[in-house]
Amino acid sequence: MSRIGKQPIEIPDKTKVQVDGNVVRAEGPKGKGSLTIGRHVSLVLEGNTLTVRRENDEPASRAMHGLTRTIVNNLVVGVSKGFEKTLEITGVGYRA
Repeated sequence: MSRIGKQPIEIPDKTKVQVDGNVVRAEGPKGKGSLTIGRHVSLVLEGNTLTVRRENDEPASRAMHGLTRTIVNNLVVGVSKGFEKTLEITGVGYRA
């Protein structure tokens, strides 16, 4: 089983997530978004955690398991905290 795929997705307090079949909708302080997931995996919403489950052990299902979990987690993080990239600059002058 995928190490990334079996990790649950924690939903923050101010974020609402709805699962309608194969469509996931998330709404939070930074905006809202939706995502259509593939047919090999399903999402289970239990309280404030979201779990990705795959139907069988076929290679296509295994490939989509971790990928779907990562994309849905990025959706939840994007509508709750937003995306940020921190850069660390070392050096002086043109070599920095």
